[in-house]
Amino acid sequence: MQNLSLHTSLEYIKGIGPERAKLLRSVLGVTTLEDLLHLYPLRYEDRTRVYRISELSDQSGDVQIEGKILDLKELSSPGGRRLRARFEESGNSLELVWFSYPKWLVGQIPIGKTVRIFGKVSSFQSSLSMAHPEIELPTTDTKEKGLLPVYPSSEKLTKRGITQKLMRTVLKNILSSSALPLEENLPHYLLEKTQMLSRVEAYRQVHFPTSALALEKANHRLKFEESFFFQLGYLLKKNHQHQYSKGHPMKRVGEYFHTFYSKHLPFPLTSAQKKVLKEIQKDMKKPVQMNRLLQGDVGSGKTIVALLSMLLAMDNGFQCCLMAPTEILAQQHYKGISTLLEPMGIRVEILTGSIKTRQRREVLQGLENGDISVLIGTHALLEDPVVFQNLGLAIIDEQHRFGVAQRARLYKKNTTAPHILIMTATPIPRTLAMSFYSDLDVSVIDELPVGRKAIITAHRREKDRLSVYKFCREQLEQGRQVYFVYPLIEESQMLDYKNLQEGYQQVESFFKSYRAVMLHGKMPSEDKQEAMKVFSQGKAQIMVSTTVIEVGVNVPNASVMVIESAERFGLSQLHQLRGRVGRGSSQSYCILMSKDKLSSDSRTRLRTMVDTTDGFKISEVDMQLRGPGDIMGTQQSGLLDFKKLDLLSDSELIATTKQLAQYLLTLDPTLTDPRHLALRNYYVKSYRGKNKWMKIS
Repeated sequence: MQNLSLHTSLEYIKGIGPERAKLLRSVLGVTTLEDLLHLYPLRYEDRTRVYRISELSDQSGDVQIEGKILDLKELSSPGGRRLRARFEESGNSLELVWFSYPKWLVGQIPIGKTVRIFGKVSSFQSSLSMAHPEIELPTTDTKEKGLLPVYPSSEKLTKRGITQKLMRTVLKNILSSSALPLEENLPHYLLEKTQMLSRVEAYRQVHFPTSALALEKANHRLKFEESFFFQLGYLLKKNHQHQYSKGHPMKRVGEYFHTFYSKHLPFPLTSAQKKVLKEIQKDMKKPVQMNRLLQGDVGSGKTIVALLSMLLAMDNGFQCCLMAPTEILAQQHYKGISTLLEPMGIRVEILTGSIKTRQRREVLQGLENGDISVLIGTHALLEDPVVFQNLGLAIIDEQHRFGVAQRARLYKKNTTAPHILIMTATPIPRTLAMSFYSDLDVSVIDELPVGRKAIITAHRREKDRLSVYKFCREQLEQGRQVYFVYPLIEESQMLDYKNLQEGYQQVESFFKSYRAVMLHGKMPSEDKQEAMKVFSQGKAQIMVSTTVIEVGVNVPNASVMVIESAERFGLSQLHQLRGRVGRGSSQSYCILMSKDKLSSDSRTRLRTMVDTTDGFKISEVDMQLRGPGDIMGTQQSGLLDFKKLDLLSDSELIATTKQLAQYLLTLDPTLTDPRHLALRNYYVKSYRGKNKWMKIS
């Protein structure tokens, strides 16, 4: 094999050349030798058995037969040109056929010689046939092939000569070379301890397995590698933060905290809230920046924990801010927090895109001179004119809605970075949290406040609409309030779904004695605030809305959530919407309306919602249906671009690699031990650009 590196362009690899390299780049996105090695087979064909024609039927699938090709003919018909031949073995025969074949193929077919063919058997007019068979002369090598790889391909590639046979030949040549440029990246003692294949052997076996067991071992090694280095990156980041990210040590628990806790706390904290608060307090005492994720299901009481954390910061002379992804959620936080802190004379302000110039000027001035202790807002907090006198704690709500660069701008609002508390009410599957948030310390509020009743969820169809409306009227007659949520704002001729405008008219028509308000994202900010105000104050009994109410809206008197066209929503959205009710002491209900015919995934989502209110169970089903990338959102899903590792089925392996990475960094935090030199070099070379926080070089 020529002298190659992993970065060698495909055009310089024997058997490919410039034209084929261009094709592989455009169709499969493969540009280098490393990309080619990572083009793992989609499946494997078992070439260990040679069949006889007498054994075959149209149910046999892909088979291998040895015999002779006879009577090759080119035929023309209105349907196009085709090539046909007879294949004979032990007096039995089947038809071979090629459609839209290249002219050069005719001269390549070995007539009258003993060959092996491989392909899928089908039946036409009671006769067996095989279309586009692979043809090889039987050699010792052929008989020992065993499991043969089948690579990603397309008709365009096959027509231009990039066949499975060519791909196998190219990769076989590369992988059988003693000069294969694949250096071992795991320490020898770790390979011995885990009894894993070497890196080179893993690549050889994953492409050309000698047995099913060898393939299993190869896949294990490659998954281990992906998970181990992913975990290593996050742990290095976390260690770096703990070592170099200086923070304000907030050791004092003073008057603000004690006064609020003893006199103004609206309800007793659950044991889970107390545990989480202690974890946050312990972090904030250190002279190291806190980076903590606070996970809690809808209604679990994260906001009060965030507020108590703010009071700890204020007791130490610092300002605080809370950034929310939407103006409605920011307004909700502002209303709740300012009301709770008003008796203590603490100044709380809000900053969003709709705040008028005069008020904005006053807020900016109050921040800079220290008069404002707590600022709540949206992306507007990130703007350059927003300057704090002494920001000590930054809280980010529903962080997955903000990009990494946006969050980084918030961190720079003080000379010494503020402590960071990230809150999410979107339950993250354990395996995903273990992978994606390895660089954060994670706290979980895993119980609901005392007195909260589990929400009863039911699935209903259009034929049940009258009974659903009657049930809603019964709840309204008891003084409760109702949400109707729709997926669309304007009518779509493409989709047969209820839309907001029609729904609003239908609700108004049926519930004539009650006031209904409408809320959607295209409304002016003032109109949104007015709609929320009249509903939260009980002046309107029904809210007809889009998913703009998905996060943060808190009306304890609302006891029914009707979700129209529920099959159009994802599980996470359905769970968040359901969380808008059940916030008071009354029994609450969520009714999922859908069309009659549902896809398999839709049925699974709705059944899951009916069966459980546990956000973490729901998130596991959601990840099975959508995959981890979609759950994390477009900002972060690229980090989960694993080629072999599966975050659901490989959860045990992920836990193992995390423990091993932690153990290794405990022994050698900077990876300077000679035994770890190859590991260090591989990490810096392969991951440095992806993990910009990496400081080893």
